[in-house]
Amino acid sequence: MNRAIVHMDMDTFFVSCERLLNSKLNGIPLIIGGGDRGVVASCSYEARKFGVRSAMPIRMAQRLCPDVKIIKGDHEMYSKLSHTVTEIIQEKVPVMEKASIDEFYLDLSGMDKFYGCYQWTQEIASTVTRETGLPISFALSTNKTVSKIGTSEAKPVGRLEIKEHEVKPFLNPLSIRKIPMVGDATFRLLSRIGIRTIQTLSEMPAEVLEQMIGKNGTELWKKANGIDENPVVPYSERKSISTERTFSTDTMDVTALRVLISGMAEQLAYQLRKEKWLTSTVVIKIRYANFDTETKQCRVSYTSADHTLSRVALDLFNKAYTRRMRLRLVGLRFTGLVHGLHQMNLFEDTAEMISLYQSMDHIKNRFGSQAVGRASGFDFDNKH
Repeated sequence: MNRAIVHMDMDTFFVSCERLLNSKLNGIPLIIGGGDRGVVASCSYEARKFGVRSAMPIRMAQRLCPDVKIIKGDHEMYSKLSHTVTEIIQEKVPVMEKASIDEFYLDLSGMDKFYGCYQWTQEIASTVTRETGLPISFALSTNKTVSKIGTSEAKPVGRLEIKEHEVKPFLNPLSIRKIPMVGDATFRLLSRIGIRTIQTLSEMPAEVLEQMIGKNGTELWKKANGIDENPVVPYSERKSISTERTFSTDTMDVTALRVLISGMAEQLAYQLRKEKWLTSTVVIKIRYANFDTETKQCRVSYTSADHTLSRVALDLFNKAYTRRMRLRLVGLRFTGLVHGLHQMNLFEDTAEMISLYQSMDHIKNRFGSQAVGRASGFDFDNKH
């Protein structure tokens, strides 16, 4: 049976959400982001004409487009609208994967005999726009990679079908940047040896690519040749992530406890970023030696930054630990999770902070989650 995989993407999702609330924002250059030292979380097509891009420092974006309007953004509103879109799509398709807050994969394989996959997808997209007012683009093809690239080419508000015999002619003339796994470093490496189009990349021996860029070389060759066997993973929303420590000997060493909580926050925040989650609620739990248990929680702006989450967790610990009594357990939990396009809170953090997190996460991904971290979160020994 031929696969029929759809990639759906909300067009400039954060911008479109803001324009739903304020029609005066239609047609003008618009940035969603935060502060003079912050970065662009999303931008309108009008701003992109001036060279503005996501993750660009706000100050640079303002130099490129002096008349741009900047809005800090409301991630809670975006999350609610994303949930509405998710429900509309989920009830109409057999298998749906939610790749991010505004991006979906659908597996419609076998549905041609009932209705027609392309027509079915068109009706889903029309329903989303009719019921939410949000624009959406999609592409239908044989696998996730080709469909995702197709959506990128179809935007804005585009619909595209790439049949099996059309895959290679469609991919060949495109830049290798269009392949999802090609970042700036890989693009520069391949460009230096004259590989700039997908066709040229597809004609390279897979073994040579593997020697150049490591184990991902073969996977990159497959994608350049329109081969992607990755399945659409059925969507289920994760509710929370947590960790806790039960001490072998009860303790009231507040300094050591604060170090432990800071380390917990850092490890959980790294897990959020790795899995592309943002949290909106921090919960601290303590259990006294007599088994009395206290919990405190606090809502925060959606984030996955451990310097923010650690500060909130420590404040909650100070509020929860009110008795001069030994503790037998400390726990930390992040709830109210949503998927985001970015690995941290682009609305509040600076470009320098984002670069720091990206560097730390790269080291952790390569050498393990304990390879690097803040001194405040290290070395809680287990003597207690």
